[in-house]
Amino acid sequence: VIKKNEKLRVCIDFRDLNTTTPKDEYPMPIAETMIDAAAGNETMSLLDGYSGYNQIYIAANDVSKTAFRCPGALGVYEWVMMPFGLKNAGATYQREINLIFHDLIGKFVQVYIDDIIVGSKRKEEHLCHLKLSFERMRKHGLKMNPLKCAFCVTTGEFLGFVIHQKGIEVDRNKTKAIMETRPPSNKKELQSLLGKVNFLRRFISNLSGKTKVFSPLLHLKKEEEFRWEEEHQKAFDEIKSYLGHPPMIAPSSKGKQLKLYILANDSTIAGMLAQDDDNGIERVIYYLSRMLVGAENRYTPLEKLYLSLYVACTKLKYYLRPCDVVVFCRSNIIKYMLCKPVLHSRVGKWALALTEYLLTFEPLKSTKGQVIADFLVDHSKITEEINYLTTKSWELFFDGSKHELGTGIGLLIISPEGIPTKLSLRTNKGYSNNETEYQITGLEILKELGARNVVIRGDS
Repeated sequence: VIKKNEKLRVCIDFRDLNTTTPKDEYPMPIAETMIDAAAGNETMSLLDGYSGYNQIYIAANDVSKTAFRCPGALGVYEWVMMPFGLKNAGATYQREINLIFHDLIGKFVQVYIDDIIVGSKRKEEHLCHLKLSFERMRKHGLKMNPLKCAFCVTTGEFLGFVIHQKGIEVDRNKTKAIMETRPPSNKKELQSLLGKVNFLRRFISNLSGKTKVFSPLLHLKKEEEFRWEEEHQKAFDEIKSYLGHPPMIAPSSKGKQLKLYILANDSTIAGMLAQDDDNGIERVIYYLSRMLVGAENRYTPLEKLYLSLYVACTKLKYYLRPCDVVVFCRSNIIKYMLCKPVLHSRVGKWALALTEYLLTFEPLKSTKGQVIADFLVDHSKITEEINYLTTKSWELFFDGSKHELGTGIGLLIISPEGIPTKLSLRTNKGYSNNETEYQITGLEILKELGARNVVIRGDS
């Protein structure tokens, strides 16, 4: 294979060897959190290992397993240094590089396989940080490629994104590849296009909504014709227009409160993670969205909103776990999942999973910042306001019991369309096992659902 510098990289077909090789379970770094850690530095140096894998010796009893032959050459050749293509090469190299820089990683060094970045918050500290890093490399015989290194720069490319002191930006080469792509003529080309777009998903608000129209084309059978219609071209043009001026996102700051905005509709769930900077300006950290699949499309509106929160927390868990998080949503209904334990079915499972996060709820009553305004505009076709205003009445069934640990409340809400929603809540408040108190809890939820006419049926 020809490299970018026009030199050759020897590639061997190790598929049979990889099939029989036990997998090395060494955990690889999380690329997104590493990008966040590398951004925000005033000065940085980017280093690249010199044929990184080839700097590690293969165990003597395993050398023969790497044997290969070349057309026109006599005999076979064996690797004595670790080559590219082996199943566990990446994990092996990452383990060694982590051992070398173990006490520097997280302070001013970030390492992802053979990509190393030395970053300094203050310019005057950088030479000292570089000196410590090079002393460590010299001690362990680790070699860097000077042609692929950049020293004392303010902006650099790391793991496919551009990082600098102000934040993280999309690499223009990535957007250029999408902008210059011709409309797909078959399913494979469409998959390739969406793969390029999905690489930038962190920067794209409501990506699932923008690509929703392509879903039927992705599910075409072999015998079905691929037809690129006007609606597909319109969606493609919208994506290109958005990527023409992609937003700059901010790295998360440790110890500072995070803000999580969630939305849901009939077919889409979405979220946005944000944080205030030192000047009190709210900045985006992460956009996420996805289509509902399978049975999720049959969830009640309430369950879809809960699912949106659960998916957002699961996807962003590496950001949320160390911090206090404020959840914002137009509908106050989400507070019942956070303030009162929900014990029933899948909602109870989601509520249990969310207990590891420090979540509090605040209603999104007004739009104060540009970040929120842009997010809501991108989701203007999405409304999580669960509202069924019809002449037909809602029905509320309730029951409750009191015990020494608190009070349990069971609610069954049936919408005018006949959609049932079951909730089992537990509260530590001093309820007196009075039916009126149970009714109030049910009516609070119905108010957030937009109900106006309600028939209440108790447990007696």
